[in-house]
Amino acid sequence: TTLFRSCRYTRCICSPLSSFRRAFVYGLAILERVPHERHEPMRILMTGASGSGKTTFAGRLGAILGIPHTEMDSLHWGESWTPRPSFEAEVDELAAQDSWITEWQYSQVRERLLERADTVIYLHYPRWFVEQRVIRRTLHRAVTREELWAGNTEPPLWSVFTDPENMIRYTWSSYPKYAPLMAEARRNHPDKRYIEFRTPREAKKFLQAVQLRGSI
Repeated sequence: TTLFRSCRYTRCICSPLSSFRRAFVYGLAILERVPHERHEPMRILMTGASGSGKTTFAGRLGAILGIPHTEMDSLHWGESWTPRPSFEAEVDELAAQDSWITEWQYSQVRERLLERADTVIYLHYPRWFVEQRVIRRTLHRAVTREELWAGNTEPPLWSVFTDPENMIRYTWSSYPKYAPLMAEARRNHPDKRYIEFRTPREAKKFLQAVQLRGSI
């Protein structure tokens, strides 16, 4: 305001060029006080029960932040639903990068991913909610024969009665393990940033806020 005080209170006549110069200098003074945005490396883990939407959320968050999203299932599964021999080596290569976002799954690599991560996001939705999501997703994939990782497709629907690892059964039985995993991570790695959402609405609002801020 001091830049314009002489003109306001002495009633001097300022030319348009003079006013422009004063406004330009004033604008520069303001900009100098604005901190420059820093883009720090970010390594983000997504966790939650199957069907909670980890992969979808990770893809959206990665797109907003400009961080590459690597789907963990794509590294793990080979043809005919067999684990790829190079899985752990590729996870190590991923973890060594400066910035990434991926799902926190598969016990053999879970700890090494957590050690490198700086942020863990937990989609802690109700059990019934993720189960009905998985049922709908499984039915859709089975009917449409949607191609998944390495050319695999969803097993036949009748496998829900014969296979304990069928996704519909697995989602229900494995749900209770995630809260203790998160509690253990908080105890052993208190230096990490932990973010938890109880509803998809909370998660959606978070993404909207990140898009506005440009950072978490």
